[in-house]
Amino acid sequence: MSTDATNSPAAPPTGSAPSTPSTPSTPSTPSGAPASSAVLAQVFARCRAEGRAALVGYLPACFPTPERGVAALRALVEGGVDIVEVGLPYSDPVLDGPTVAQAADIALRAGSTTAHVLRTVEAVAATGAATLVMTYWNPIERYGVDRFAADFASAGGCGLITPDLLPDEAEPWLAASDSQHLDRVFLVAPSSTDERIALTTRFCRGFVYAASVMGVTGSRAQTSALAPQLVARTRARTQLPIGVGLGVSNGVQAAEIAGYADAVIVGSAFVRRVLEARGVGDEAQGVRELAAELAAGVRRRPTS
Repeated sequence: MSTDATNSPAAPPTGSAPSTPSTPSTPSTPSGAPASSAVLAQVFARCRAEGRAALVGYLPACFPTPERGVAALRALVEGGVDIVEVGLPYSDPVLDGPTVAQAADIALRAGSTTAHVLRTVEAVAATGAATLVMTYWNPIERYGVDRFAADFASAGGCGLITPDLLPDEAEPWLAASDSQHLDRVFLVAPSSTDERIALTTRFCRGFVYAASVMGVTGSRAQTSALAPQLVARTRARTQLPIGVGLGVSNGVQAAEIAGYADAVIVGSAFVRRVLEARGVGDEAQGVRELAAELAAGVRRRPTS
């Protein structure tokens, strides 16, 4: 999942706002909400005890087919990914870069449905890995918010990342996630005001997703210079872990981000490994190898 500067205020609408936003209609404070699944909290506690950042890996469900998609997602775990993001393919991925959009199109042509995604979640969660779904909001509304939350929790999922859903417009999801003890991850971006960051993090559970670059997703030669400042601004307003995503493609970049963030989030680079595989057997192997490189990166100690 990704962000598009032309379709949102220079970054994901979930985490950003115009420079002079109107006062949002704020939902009720979640102070009395039920506890989350606690799965993500346990992952981050383990990573802190090991003195490292968590590694988060994304691939769409049913990519390139339902069965091979499950194999690729399991390969993430085998390679060392701590938290798995299962993408819910969508026909209008306006916030996605070309690599992820191509993968979503392939998955949809392979017959991906929300039911397939839930079965994929069940298969990935069975590995013991913390399993999230990253999705546009429209498919969840179409499926039914309460129904999806219940089915997702039953499948072993622990929360959603919703890049195009503003927390101040998310009352149905706030209620459903509370009811099913699910984590909810909203996005912040370099264009987010301090007020928007405070509001967004207030309604996050599990972690906060810091989209570190302006524009759509995709691997980049260098990580964003805006990311450390965004993490610092966000950390001043929440005690939740902060994950940095968009642009990471190798172990060196993972090590750099792990020096200041609680999680390193990688998506397009994994998708590319599947797209570039020479044969079916190479898909999972390529994903596994990249995951191992990135896992070594988040464990690398700073040299200075």
